[in-house]
Amino acid sequence: MKAEEQTPRTTAAAGLGLAIGAAVLITAITGVAFWLSYHHLHDVAAGNGLGVDAARAWAWPAVLDLFYLAGELLILRASYLREVDPWAIALTAVGALGSITLNVAGVGAHARPLEYTVAAVPPVAALLAFGALMRQLHVWFARRPAAEPAPVTVTVERAEESTGPVVPPRPEQAPAVPPAPEPQAIEPPAEEQPPQPPAIEYSDRRCAVIRALYEDGYRPTTTEMRTAIEGAGLAVPGGSTLRGVLRAEVERHEPKLAKLPTRPSPLRRAG
Repeated sequence: MKAEEQTPRTTAAAGLGLAIGAAVLITAITGVAFWLSYHHLHDVAAGNGLGVDAARAWAWPAVLDLFYLAGELLILRASYLREVDPWAIALTAVGALGSITLNVAGVGAHARPLEYTVAAVPPVAALLAFGALMRQLHVWFARRPAAEPAPVTVTVERAEESTGPVVPPRPEQAPAVPPAPEPQAIEPPAEEQPPQPPAIEYSDRRCAVIRALYEDGYRPTTTEMRTAIEGAGLAVPGGSTLRGVLRAEVERHEPKLAKLPTRPSPLRRAG
């Protein structure tokens, strides 16, 4: 029994150790790749008009690399808020593609193919390594339980029953014979209701919105989930989060839902 209880803890500890090791390795690769790319862009700037001022030659690569870093951090912020930021994606694309293009173009027009490859490796490696690190944080933020709104307490005051006018007591009379009680129909005992399964507590309240879409016997599509969540007034995440996190959590609690057929498209039903 003790061994069974220790198995999940051991698995969680191993997973955490691997995640930390991967994060350290990816961070090291990102730092080295950024340093190589930055140094090469400095050489390009020094050989194309900024060689007379060493400070400007060293500052010029930051115009691209800082755009790239700022865009990635803004994407991470949007993931934390469960939103999509088009400006952050645009900044990341401009910085990354600009860095790769200028690193390759800085080699010269008559260089060997291997020299272009060597120049392209650092910015591409920086893009992939930093993207992998941000991806792990995006997944962690997507699995973070959403903040539940504070319960609203409604106080209902009961109106006091108004008392009618005071009726004076009647003079004493002979006691009247009470009428015989009418026979009452014997009601059959109520059938016992089968016990209801306990309510499922999801880590994200948007899972409850997605669970309601299974009631018609079909597995909801990405468009249906996005429309239902938007109609509920909640933040709409990306398609990968809808399918891989929210819908996956609903089907993890109730595996039978994953076996339902997907709703056919209107064109397919018409045919």
